[in-house]
Amino acid sequence: MNEQHDINLSLKLVRGGEAAFELSVDLTLPSSGTTVIFGPSGGGKTTILRAIAGLESDVKGHIRIKQQTWQAPGVFVPAHQRRVGFVFQHSALLPHLSVEQNLRYGWQRVGGTAAEYAQCVEQLDLVPLLQRAIDQLSGGERQRVALGRALLTRPDILLLDEPLAALDAARRSEILGVLERLKQTTTIPFLYVTHAVDEMSRLADYLVLMKGGRVRQAGPALEVMNHLDAPLALRDDAGVVVQATVQQRDAHGLLTLQSPMGVLFAHGPAHVLGDRLRVRIHARDVSLALSHHTDSSMLNILPVTVLAIRDGAGGQALIELSAGNQPEQRLLAKISYASVARLNIAPGLALWAQIKAVALLV
Repeated sequence: MNEQHDINLSLKLVRGGEAAFELSVDLTLPSSGTTVIFGPSGGGKTTILRAIAGLESDVKGHIRIKQQTWQAPGVFVPAHQRRVGFVFQHSALLPHLSVEQNLRYGWQRVGGTAAEYAQCVEQLDLVPLLQRAIDQLSGGERQRVALGRALLTRPDILLLDEPLAALDAARRSEILGVLERLKQTTTIPFLYVTHAVDEMSRLADYLVLMKGGRVRQAGPALEVMNHLDAPLALRDDAGVVVQATVQQRDAHGLLTLQSPMGVLFAHGPAHVLGDRLRVRIHARDVSLALSHHTDSSMLNILPVTVLAIRDGAGGQALIELSAGNQPEQRLLAKISYASVARLNIAPGLALWAQIKAVALLV
C-alpha cells in the first residue's frame, strides 16, 4: 500500500461504568476498494465509523484519510467539514422530502454537476422513485436512495454501518448486487461494517477482523478468509472463498469455472464467458477419500494434500488442504476424528476432496 494515500487510523477509547468498553485500534487501510470490518456486536466496529465521521469526540488518536488529517493531538476537524458519506442500518432519510429532494439536498451543497446526478440516479435505478415520498418506499428502495444521497455529496470515503441488517433476504441480495456494481465504477473507498459472513465474502477486498475492541487480523480479504489460523476458520460456517472465471454455461445453468484450485462446477444465474466471480466452499461440504471415485454424482472432485489438522467447531477436526497448482491455495474440510483415524490422515497425505456444494457469491 502507498502510505502517502492510505487511510491511517490510530484510535483509543476507554469507557467506564456498567457498560465498560475499551477500544484500541491501529490500522493502515487501502484508499480504494471495499474494506470490511467484521466481527460480533459490541466489538467496536461502529465506533470506528463514528470516529471517522467526527461523531465520537471521546475517541483519541489520529485519523488521516488520504492526505488529510482529520484528527490528531490538537486537531479535530468537525463532522460537517469532513467529506464523509454515511449509510446507516436505517436509511435516515428526511421524511418530509421526496426522493428527488433527498438526493438533491447534499448534491446541491457540494455544487454537484447535472451529469453526476444523472449518472448516480441511473446507476442506482432511482428514476422511477424520484417523485415518491419516503414512506412509500420499501426497505431496499430506501437504502438505494440513502446510497445515492451519500455518493452525491462527493465523499472522500463512504461509511456503511450494517446497511442490510434490517432488510429481508430478497432485499439484501438486491442491495448486495448494487454495492458490487458500485465497486466497479467508483474510486471512492468503502468502509463497510457487518457481522454477516455472506456480505463479507461478497464485498471485501480488504478485511479487518475485530473482537472486544481489538483488531484480531487484517489483510487482503481472500488471504484472511482462507487462513486456517484466522478466527473465521473456527466458526461453524468455516470455509474458503475462491476467485473464479466463467468458462462455460450449459443449457441447464451449470457453470464451468476456472479457479486456482482447478475446474469447478456450480449452478447459478446467467453469466457470460470471462465473468469473474467469487465462490464459497464450506468446510462442512467437503468430504475426503483415499481414491478418486468415478461412481459418484459429485462433480467437484479435486486432488489435495493434507497440510495440517486442527480442532474445529463442534468437536470435529478441521483439515487444511492444499489444492490446485498454486501452493498457497487452501481448501478446508470438517470431518469427524473417527474419519481422521480410519483414513490415517496426517500432514503430507495425498487425498481426493469431494465437494458437495459450491456456492456462487452473486
